[in-house]
Amino acid sequence: MKAVVAASAFALAAHAAPAAAFLPGPRRALLPRLAGVTEPGRVALTFDDGPDPASTPQFLRVLAEHDVRATFFLLGAEARKSPDVVRRIVDGGHDLGVHGWDHRCLLRRTPRATHRDLRATRDLLHRLTGTPPRWFRPPYGVFSTASLVSARRLGLVPLLWSTWGFDWTEGCTPESIHRRVCARLGRGGTILLHDSDVTTGNGAWRATLGALPAIIADCRGRGLTFGPPA
Repeated sequence: MKAVVAASAFALAAHAAPAAAFLPGPRRALLPRLAGVTEPGRVALTFDDGPDPASTPQFLRVLAEHDVRATFFLLGAEARKSPDVVRRIVDGGHDLGVHGWDHRCLLRRTPRATHRDLRATRDLLHRLTGTPPRWFRPPYGVFSTASLVSARRLGLVPLLWSTWGFDWTEGCTPESIHRRVCARLGRGGTILLHDSDVTTGNGAWRATLGALPAIIADCRGRGLTFGPPA
């Protein structure tokens, strides 16, 4: 019995171990590429949780006005509802990434279910746009061992972020998002924002949209150029 318990505990620890990459300090020091650390002078702008027909086109408009290309990490369930928005993202010159089929923590998913969800999302985005997505970012930024194995099998590159705006929270403002993003931007990196409130329903995307021009201006004022994560 003790052997069974020990084996189960070991399996659980192995399954959850990659979740430690969520902690910004360890991942910056040990896994800089995963953390979205870029070469000095470059910044990658990324958005999670879309597409949303009410909000994503507004982000695309602002990005086009400022001639900025971004990477959108999409949920398969939302992409299936809004295929035209997915195509608009790609037509705007932006890159796609897989964010899972829906916004569930992958630590609670079996390896089989994890692989099925990631594959279904990748294949759907490929069918809709003719181009396979390159990147993978898990919901909540929490990897499982199974998700990393599946990403490798599917040709997806795992990526988190080096700075974020806490822009899903109740009461966030354009000013608070701008301040948080740029406080840790330094000489470049990968910015995490959200173009949808599908996981919260609190309308926080409007604050993000309001912060976007100031974030872009701040980056350019520092001499940073926008580009893909790597």
